[in-house]
Amino acid sequence: MTKKPIVEMTQVTKIYESKVMHRALNRLDFEAEEGEFIAIMGPSGSGKTTLLNIISTIDIPTYGRVLIDGVEPETLKANELALFRRHNLGFVFQDFNLLQMLTVEENIVMPLTLDGLPIMEMKKRIHQLAEQLSLSDILNRRPDELSGGQAQRTAICRALIHKPKLILADEPTGNLDSNSAKEVLELLSQINEHERTTIIMVTHDPIAASYCDRVLFIKDGEFFNEIYKDERRQTFFQRILNVLSLLGGNVNDLRLL
Repeated sequence: MTKKPIVEMTQVTKIYESKVMHRALNRLDFEAEEGEFIAIMGPSGSGKTTLLNIISTIDIPTYGRVLIDGVEPETLKANELALFRRHNLGFVFQDFNLLQMLTVEENIVMPLTLDGLPIMEMKKRIHQLAEQLSLSDILNRRPDELSGGQAQRTAICRALIHKPKLILADEPTGNLDSNSAKEVLELLSQINEHERTTIIMVTHDPIAASYCDRVLFIKDGEFFNEIYKDERRQTFFQRILNVLSLLGGNVNDLRLL
């Protein structure tokens, strides 16, 4: 059965104009299919964040074409784009981005509140997801009462609550200890496997990348290499390290879990 492409990027170039012109991406082709879990890796300044910003519709390419689930975001008006982003994309950040004055439950339900969903439907979705993500016991806590792992699970729950087709994760384990990071990566893997949600994750961490189906490596805004997972995660991890050593830069910067 042919899988449906969720992200299609063709010859995408992004140039930032300032005193010195900076070409962050250069004629990059990229595709993500429905149900894939993809890591994007590369040295600092390689264009990873720019790529994620373009996929997330926060930024637009200077040249080239981007389709998200068959829609070209560049053609949408501002209010249409905001709705498209809210309905189709879920975001998970390194810093959790939870609102401190709200409880866990209020943070999670926010995307549904913006859409004016009936309260019974909201409660049903929260109950199902909180159970799945082991958050049921902490729904009334505030973010400053949570561990890093609990905060990131809350952020993932918020990203999933409106059933997006695509989750974009920017260094989701960057602020977590090794146990919490493992927990979050296993959770993302389960969501990807059971819900068939496409996940694109920018990471510096080769262990985090080894949970994915595929790793795209970029350097100086261009395609460098791409590898697919093995039967054994340990050998996939080793192959990721091998490509990172070829990429250059300081491999010692990589934070092993």
